[in-house]
Amino acid sequence: MFGYKNYHVEAEYNNQFLERAEQTLDSLYSNYSCKGTFLLRENYSSKDNYTATYLASQRPKSPNNPYSYLWPYSGTFSAVSAIMSSDINYKKILDRKVLPGLDEYYDKKRKPYAYSSYISSAPLSDRFYDDNIWLGIDYTDVYMLTHESKYITKARDIWNYIESGIDEELGGGIYWCEQKKESKNTCSNAPGTVLALKLFIATNDSSLLIKGERLYEWTKSHLQDQNDDLYFDNIGLSGKIGKAKYAYNSGQMMQAASLLYKVTSKKKYLDDAQRIAASCYQYFFTEFLPMNGISFRILKKGDIWFSAVMLRGFIELYHIDRNKTYLNSFIKTLDWAWEKARDEKGLFYTDLSGRVKDNRKWLLTQAAMVEMYARLAKIE
Repeated sequence: MFGYKNYHVEAEYNNQFLERAEQTLDSLYSNYSCKGTFLLRENYSSKDNYTATYLASQRPKSPNNPYSYLWPYSGTFSAVSAIMSSDINYKKILDRKVLPGLDEYYDKKRKPYAYSSYISSAPLSDRFYDDNIWLGIDYTDVYMLTHESKYITKARDIWNYIESGIDEELGGGIYWCEQKKESKNTCSNAPGTVLALKLFIATNDSSLLIKGERLYEWTKSHLQDQNDDLYFDNIGLSGKIGKAKYAYNSGQMMQAASLLYKVTSKKKYLDDAQRIAASCYQYFFTEFLPMNGISFRILKKGDIWFSAVMLRGFIELYHIDRNKTYLNSFIKTLDWAWEKARDEKGLFYTDLSGRVKDNRKWLLTQAAMVEMYARLAKIE
C-alpha cells in the first residue's frame, strides 16, 4: 500500500492499475460466464431469488431468464474498451467475446433496430434509450482507437434510434424507455449529449454539434438543481421533477460540458464543468479515516457503475484544466478497495471501504471496477 500524502501517479502505478483492470476482468469472466454461450450471469452468486429493479415494467423472476439484462452486460463493453486504450490487443476479446454476446440483444423485430433489455430470442422486452446510448458511446470510443468503419457505423445506427426518442413534449429531450414514454431522464439526455459530441469529433458532421448543444441546454434548463449545480434524475411529462441525484447523471453533464468547451472554446462550458466537478466531489465523496490514521476522501457507498461513469467526466475535465485533486481521490479509493473490498474470488463489494460485505455481487459492479482501473491507468 503506498502513501497518500504526496501521492503521484507514476509509470509503475499506471502499470499496476492496468494489471488490476486485467485481473478483475479475468475474475469477471471466470465467475459470470454461461457455459456454451458468450452471455453472462447477472449476479454471483445467483442461488437466491433476484429480480431486476431497474426495468420500466417489473416482471416476476423467471427461471427462463438465466442471463444478464443488457445494461449489466454492456458494462463489459465499456470495460474492455477502456483497457484497449492501453493495450490494443484486447480488441480480440472485444470482437470475439463481448460483441458476439451483445449481438444476442439486438432486436430486428422493431424499427428502428436497436438493442433490447433482454436477449432477442426471448419474448419481446422493453428497449431503453439510455442502454443504447452507452453502447453508442463505446462504439465511438473504439472507432477512435481503431478507425475501423464497422464501429462508427454501429454508433451512427444507434444515434438514429436515439433520435426516434426525441419529440416536442417538454420542448425536446430524449425519453428514457421506448415502451413507457412518461419521463425524460438525465440518464438519457446527458449521455445523449456526450454521444452526439463524440460522433461530431469522430465524423466532423456539424449537425451533431448542433444537436449536442441543443440537448445540453435542454437538460441544463430542465433538470439542473440551481442550488448546487448537480442534476436531478428525471422530469415527467406533467412537469414533475424526480429529485434523486445520481453520480452518473451529473458526471455525464460534466463530461458534456468539457467536450463542448473542447470543440467550441466557449468558456461558459468550462465554468459549468468545473462547478459540477466541485459539487460532485462534495456530494459523492466523504472523509474516510482508516486504521492507520491517515484520512482521505473516498467514494461513498452506492452504485459503483454510477461512480465509474462520473469518473469519465472528471477525466475529460482533467485533460483541460489539469487539476488532479479529484482523480487522486479516485486513485486512493481504488487503491484501498483493492486491498480491503474484494472477496477471495477477486470480486468487489459495493462498499469500497470494505466495511460492508455483500453476499451477492452484481456483474455491472465488477465491470465498472475494471473500467475505473483501466481509465486511471492512463492518467499522467
